[in-house]
Order: sequence, then C-alpha cells, then structure tokens
Amino acid sequence: MAKPARQYWLMKSEPDVYSIDTLAKERIGTWEGVRNFQARNFMRAMRLDDLALFYHSSCTPPGVVGVMRVCKEAYADPTQFDPKSEYYDEKSPKAAPRWDRVEVEFVEKLPRIVTLEELKADAALAEMLVIRRGQRLSVQPVDKKDFARVLKLAGAKTKPTSKA
Repeated sequence: MAKPARQYWLMKSEPDVYSIDTLAKERIGTWEGVRNFQARNFMRAMRLDDLALFYHSSCTPPGVVGVMRVCKEAYADPTQFDPKSEYYDEKSPKAAPRWDRVEVEFVEKLPRIVTLEELKADAALAEMLVIRRGQRLSVQPVDKKDFARVLKLAGAKTKPTSKA
C-alpha cells in the first residue's frame, strides 16, 4: 500500500505560551489545548511526517517563524480531563474524548520571520487561509506551493519534499 502524500499545515501559537525557541530547546513538543472543532479535525487529519509552519500569533509582528514535523498523530489530549488545567473541559467524556493533540518535532527556525503583512502582500499566497478574514484557526491546511513559497521567502533550508 502506497504511503499517503505528505500534507502541509500552519499551526499558530502565542510566543509567550509556546514559541519556536521552546520547541527548538525541547526538540519534540505537544500541540495541545486546541478547543475549536475545525482545528481539532485538521489535527486528526495530520499524518506522521507531515510538515507544519510554526506561526507566532498575538505578537508584534505576527508571522511564520519555523518549521516542524508531525512525529505522533492525534490522540486524546489529557488536559481536557484535568480540572487544574486551563484546557479542562468538564463536558468531554473519557469514553469518547472531544479534544486531541499531536506531537511535533523541531525542524528549523527560519532565518527570518515571514510576517503576516508579507504574506498578505504576496499575490502568490492569496489563497492561504491565514490571510483571509475570519480565518483565525490555530491549525489549518496549507497548499504545497504556498508552503514552498513561504519557505523561499524566509530563506529556509527545509524543502517541502525533504525528509525532515
């Protein structure tokens, strides 16, 4: 059976919550606390070795700062069951958990940030969800050509087809 084609993603985090530098130090991190059904469904669609753009949000300037690889596919996020966690969800049943998380592996901190303003100004990236109004999802798919374009703008070593 043929291996499914690699998929590409953009995953947002506020740098004071979880940053590219934190992931670089840890090497492998968990992407947890996602509490939006559409973003959760995108995480459930992620496959081992998919690549993701790491996007710093709610900061100045917001933008793409790194690349990571999915190293463990979606599984139940245990924070939903912990009453002490900010991600606790009292309505999530243990028998059928609502929320998942994935594990990601650091690939590269980009030589330079590709800001949201740059993304918006580049006509080649007009279809990226992150630049569309109302698309505030913390996890979203990215077209391979858009992924490659962002990496080129950043001067990245990583290529969409390279083994991370």
